[in-house]
Amino acid sequence: MTGEPAIIHIRPSANDNDKAMIERSKKAIIWDWNGTLLDDVQICIKSINHLLKKRNLPLLTLSGYREVFTFPVRHYYEKLGFDFNAEPFEKPAWEFIDQYTERLKNTGLHFRTHETLQYFKDKGFKQFIISAMEHKMLVDAVEQKGIIDFFNDVLGIKDIYAVGKMDIAGKLVSRLDVKPDKIVLVGDTLHDHEVAAFFGFHTILVSHGHQSPERLKSSGAIVKDDFLQIIPVIEDIFRDN
Repeated sequence: MTGEPAIIHIRPSANDNDKAMIERSKKAIIWDWNGTLLDDVQICIKSINHLLKKRNLPLLTLSGYREVFTFPVRHYYEKLGFDFNAEPFEKPAWEFIDQYTERLKNTGLHFRTHETLQYFKDKGFKQFIISAMEHKMLVDAVEQKGIIDFFNDVLGIKDIYAVGKMDIAGKLVSRLDVKPDKIVLVGDTLHDHEVAAFFGFHTILVSHGHQSPERLKSSGAIVKDDFLQIIPVIEDIFRDN
């Protein structure tokens, strides 16, 4: 059910091996994908509402969705009323992926994503994506949105059950020759903050994603509305380091 995360380099070289470190960097940004870079909240709501309607369960509004969404997503489904004594979790999980994938091709990135990624690339930051999305689906989506060249690596998990990102973050850290206090994780959920806190990263949460600003602020993390607001925050973090 949980599955081991896949760590697959998108640009392997002849000298790469499982023990090789990613090239040295003084500073790095780890980006979450869904809800942080990818503006997919609405297609998630439409997709889950399709499942809820089939089961005669109450449908979600935007505000309701952002108050209930959580990791692992199995817990989120249980909060919505799915009965896993009546059907296995895998059944609605795959139904959701079918609905989501159909809508994904028409989903865009958040405002100023390209400009923000270019800004930090020009400043010499190494940039990574970690996601609870299945790895191949993730890489295909990042490629399709035209931003894969901004990243040193894009890391997803090997199944579609979205358990979380703790394991893939740990495997990335083990390969990075960067001190934790030189890494910023930018995400849109409390789970992103949990991952960052566990490994000692700086955290910035953006409130344009899958959880409400009020929930995000309860973590004590820095919360900003959009990418325009996070650029000076990241600059301040590294100015002090």
